[in-house]
Amino acid sequence: MQRLNVGLIGVGNIAPAYIRGCAPYDVIKIVACADILADRAAAFAAEHGIAACRVDELLARADIDIVVNLTIPAAHAEISQRIISAGKHAYSEKPLAIDRGDGEGLVQAAAAAGLRLGCAPDTFLGGGLQTARKAIDDGLIGAPVAATAFFMAHGPEAWHPNPGIFYQKGAGPLFDMGPYYLTALVNLMGPVARVAASARMTFAERVATSEALMGQRLPVEVNTHIAGTLEFASGAIASVITSFDVWGHHLPWIEVHGEDGSLSVPDPNNFDGVVRAVRGGAGDWADVPKAHSTSVGRGAGVADMAYAIQSGRPHRANGELAFHVLDIMLSLEESAAQGRRVEIGSTVEQPAALPAGLADGELDE
Repeated sequence: MQRLNVGLIGVGNIAPAYIRGCAPYDVIKIVACADILADRAAAFAAEHGIAACRVDELLARADIDIVVNLTIPAAHAEISQRIISAGKHAYSEKPLAIDRGDGEGLVQAAAAAGLRLGCAPDTFLGGGLQTARKAIDDGLIGAPVAATAFFMAHGPEAWHPNPGIFYQKGAGPLFDMGPYYLTALVNLMGPVARVAASARMTFAERVATSEALMGQRLPVEVNTHIAGTLEFASGAIASVITSFDVWGHHLPWIEVHGEDGSLSVPDPNNFDGVVRAVRGGAGDWADVPKAHSTSVGRGAGVADMAYAIQSGRPHRANGELAFHVLDIMLSLEESAAQGRRVEIGSTVEQPAALPAGLADGELDE
């Protein structure tokens, strides 16, 4: 299998995780980076032993096969389109875009150019969520009939170095954290057919409380508490809440309830975690044995795409999946605004499960 070279556009908070997460895979190597702030790109490149470029230079390099887009959400669609136009395979941080037209346009542009389009999150490729997927596929809890998914916190203003972006269009709890939960649910249960939701913006502005930004006022442009119901094409129903308005709770990350039992699924923002199950009438929850590697990080989706480019198979964290998740999120917002149930216009094939027993740094070809 040939190694493919990778370039990064954007070297902000998430970029070091891609350096670490791509390193275990022989099929990819990060060789260059670019950023809107040239000094920041230069410092990042020096720290990690890669080349610093301007964006146009990086896109023009003949030795770069895949470009990973780590810009802010509002720039994702524009930068991914530039990557595709430059003849490179594109992999974006989530969300794929912030409106349907841009997201659909990216999927179509990549297909027309014969290029791959990938998108985070790839946490569903980790040992925790892949073990949960295998348990469902193996019939441990029977056919899924219901699920719950909860992300509830009080926003990032107490700790994040740039919390204001989380309250701008394209962010908020739904667009920032929703992709982890919704991607996990689609991976476990298949595509969503329709949704209904209620939402609110609790505060017109937030106040940063981190030491570096103490007292900085952050205007809020998005809903900060969204409660929704998802009806899957299979007939299963999920209840989902994403919130920046909650100080504390005792709710699970994700649970899937089947005809014969229930499954407790770990945090979809992580690659690892304990999966637990209880079967009808048994009474006691028990750990489900790990079936997949736990040494996985951000970059697994890029490596899986690199394998797929060369073998011709579909990659898992693909543009169609990311667009379906975007469509679900936008439909939840539309349902809340319009007070009605919304049909999801897109669908997607459930990503193929990873084979059990892969060694660290391995993906199926």
